[in-house]
Amino acid sequence: MFKIVQTNEDIKTLVSIANLIWHEHYSTINSIDCIEYMLEKFQSVAAISSQIANECYEYYFIISADEIIGYVGIQPQENELFLSKLYLDKEFRGKGVGRKTLKFVVGKAKEKGFNRIFLTVNKKNYSSIEFYQHMGFKIVESVVTDIGDGYVMDDYIMKIDINRGWRSNLLISKK
Repeated sequence: MFKIVQTNEDIKTLVSIANLIWHEHYSTINSIDCIEYMLEKFQSVAAISSQIANECYEYYFIISADEIIGYVGIQPQENELFLSKLYLDKEFRGKGVGRKTLKFVVGKAKEKGFNRIFLTVNKKNYSSIEFYQHMGFKIVESVVTDIGDGYVMDDYIMKIDINRGWRSNLLISKK
């Protein structure tokens, strides 16, 4: 189940979840200092509030058995939907929740009139890259983005055409 993040309390809850998941997941990829910097820059109360209010971001809690187990963030951009965030609590990875979340994102893309979804993923985030490739996303570009204070994001841009992805059958229910 998915619940839109709307209130200040929702945003505070999201920030708390982000802190837990990012420290657990990224500790083998980035330094603690880098994680803290990125959380403050992109996943703080101020950053998320601004993204929602000024940049057309939508955040949703991922809920299982009345418990928030992760979150997803999307942003419409020109002719594509940007899947900005998809984070799950460690114990829920590999159990089909990511696939269900991508189906939800595909639904949002179609609702907004988009045929493509794109995302950025850290080049060292091997498990996520493998998951997205399995779901039909393809690496289309390699980018290094300066995010300030001497930190960079070394990412792949991955895309899927939700009407023609080679594994789109995993994402789209046939009617």
